[in-house]
Amino acid sequence: MDISYAFIAIAALAAVLLFLLLKTYNGLVKMRNAVQSGWSDIDVQLTRRHDLVPNLVEAVKGYMTHERETLEAVTRARTEAVAAGGGASLATRAVAEMALTGAVGNLFVTAERYPALKASQQFLLLQEQITSTENRIAFARQHYNECVRKYNTAQAEFPRNLIAGPMGFTPAALFAADAGDKANVQVKV
Repeated sequence: MDISYAFIAIAALAAVLLFLLLKTYNGLVKMRNAVQSGWSDIDVQLTRRHDLVPNLVEAVKGYMTHERETLEAVTRARTEAVAAGGGASLATRAVAEMALTGAVGNLFVTAERYPALKASQQFLLLQEQITSTENRIAFARQHYNECVRKYNTAQAEFPRNLIAGPMGFTPAALFAADAGDKANVQVKV
């Protein structure tokens, strides 16, 4: 009789441990999927911005004849951002996207010197669409980074850390600006 109670206790303990292992594994999978979904949301908005930028450049070309450098910088930044989207690391892509953000922002600042351009309905519409897209990117990036934080924290916590590594879960990278993008912008009047 003592052996059967010991066997039942061991079986119950094994069942509880198996349940906890499955619950932990499934929780990590769920968080990893949230990170991937968050990145997908960012990617959709970045692609939208990539599609809008050539239209913006075309809209301002006729007005900004003396601003060839600015237009070339936007075009170059877009080309680099699109190229970085083709499988580059997250850090490389973040740098390229931040460069595009800066170039488009510089284009908008330069456009302030052209009253006829600021009155153009096409320019105003594109400016609104890009501004809206930038806001969506910021929101998606914030959501993604929060998912990454939760996922990475869950992997590091005991006892999940005992399961995460052997089961192939690796930390995810944040989508963050590099040090140069965090500096204050100098406005010259």
